[in-house]
Amino acid sequence: MSDIELQRDLSIRKFREANGPILDVRSPIEFNQGHWPGAINLPLFNDDERTAIGKAYKKEGRQKAILIGLKSINPKLIAFKKGLEDLAQTRSNTFKKTKSIPCLRIYCWRGGMRSASVGWLANFLNLRPIILKGGYKSYRNWTLQQFQKEWPLRLLGGRTGTGKTDLLLSIARKNISTIDLEGLANHRGSSFGGLGLPLQPTSEQYENLIAENLELCSTNMDKGIWLEAESANLGRCRIPNELFKQMKTAPLLEIHRSKNERINQLVKIYSVNKKNDLKEATSRISRRLGPQRTNQALQAIEEGQWEQACLTMLEYYDRCYDYELKRSSKRKTIDITGFTADLAAVKLLDDGHIS
Repeated sequence: MSDIELQRDLSIRKFREANGPILDVRSPIEFNQGHWPGAINLPLFNDDERTAIGKAYKKEGRQKAILIGLKSINPKLIAFKKGLEDLAQTRSNTFKKTKSIPCLRIYCWRGGMRSASVGWLANFLNLRPIILKGGYKSYRNWTLQQFQKEWPLRLLGGRTGTGKTDLLLSIARKNISTIDLEGLANHRGSSFGGLGLPLQPTSEQYENLIAENLELCSTNMDKGIWLEAESANLGRCRIPNELFKQMKTAPLLEIHRSKNERINQLVKIYSVNKKNDLKEATSRISRRLGPQRTNQALQAIEEGQWEQACLTMLEYYDRCYDYELKRSSKRKTIDITGFTADLAAVKLLDDGHIS
């Protein structure tokens, strides 16, 4: 038996400050809905087992639920032990250069029996486990509290194809705090926004990702936190309401590029996608484009006339952008035609637009 005392009920602050991997022992469906970014899922029960235990708890009480849980765990205990040992090896390799001794950070839904059971086993294996008080529920409370804080937001705006994301990434390389909302959402924000990108996270997980990025930015905010000016929804992901309210009143720097540069940028991004996918995305906005413009765009896509396809749709997207832009009262503009993203970032700094 391990002589190391199992650390239970750690506050989220102390849990965050600890050194070591984070283990989520909830079922896969719970994990996929939302989890602590970077956590590893080693479920104590699969989805069906969790459902059965939950029903037993409601209908027959705690003891019956425990018995069903023990019956489910028993045949896979050795495999679960092996999973913990593999994780311990990963922990050792990953955190061996750190000063503090790494531990194994564990959470379930509310910091109850699942995390306590896994914590007991991990403690028996001398893995130095600690358990999050309140579990994932407390983490979600922390996430939502992040959006209640006042943040020094700065927005980067510009019409479709001006290369806002590339510029944002270049700004980040200048040691200035940025959050790539589109990158976190795996979506560029238009009807074509998800083409060629991985599956989107759930809206809940998207909130978790943004909250973690805000936390990372909190130590370096003297030049603000830079985001792209976005609509509230990026595909199925929604920017948290409280954060979006702050975005709507934040200062905005609008970048301009020539139409040719914009078209070249759009062709570079979207021409690599399948024609059918591009046609479907076009059809989704057909009512807004109108029948004539829709047919022109579809024909251009079919014939591989990428510049013409982009040009046909730019008028619609420019109209949408200009309408949204009218709502921003704190706006500056800069023309970066002819500049690469890296050179544009230097220009923004030299001209005092980022200060």
